[in-house]
Amino acid sequence: MNLPNKLTLLRVILIPFFLVMMYVDAIPLHFLWALVIFAAASLTDMLDGKIARARGLVTNFGKFLDPLADKVLVITALTVFVELKEFRMSAIPLVIIIAREFMVSGLRLLAAEEGVVIAAGIWGKLKTAFTMVTIVGVMAYLSLAYDFGLAVPDFVKTWILGALIWMSKSTYGRISHISSPPPHDISTSLTLLSYICVSSLPHSCGVLLIPIPLSS
Repeated sequence: MNLPNKLTLLRVILIPFFLVMMYVDAIPLHFLWALVIFAAASLTDMLDGKIARARGLVTNFGKFLDPLADKVLVITALTVFVELKEFRMSAIPLVIIIAREFMVSGLRLLAAEEGVVIAAGIWGKLKTAFTMVTIVGVMAYLSLAYDFGLAVPDFVKTWILGALIWMSKSTYGRISHISSPPPHDISTSLTLLSYICVSSLPHSCGVLLIPIPLSS
């Protein structure tokens, strides 16, 4: 197995350690350690592709495993945020993101049956990178607020949730191009989605209750 594929496998192996740090309160600075582990896993996502392309080590196995490892890592973190009492993220962005990933994975499986391996495109990589940066922001918030007991302003959490909404909006927008529903219905749905996602916050209800353009 070549180095890029080993880095991709390392990303998967780090996921259980991330979960342990997120859930075991008895570990000192456990959110900080979870942040370090997630950041290290995200770094492997950047390195494996660069090394594979630079050294001519691109393989079908790597094309298959790399996006799969990204999905497992990101969905694991977002699922924890939904359950975590310290953050209380709405489940709606997560459901939309998972639905999109199922659709993309299904298309990849159909292509694989025809002998075609679809690698992750540039827009998918950018979406993944933005998602990982947002998750790192969540982890930094949790570490500062609960590991170190610092008073983090409420608007920081609101903006982080706003980033998660934008991420799910982009995903929903891509799904909508497949089914082609009326644009007005999409905009209305996304506006409602924005309200629901932040309505659980005590000091920020309706902050993001705005129509979201579909241009991105």
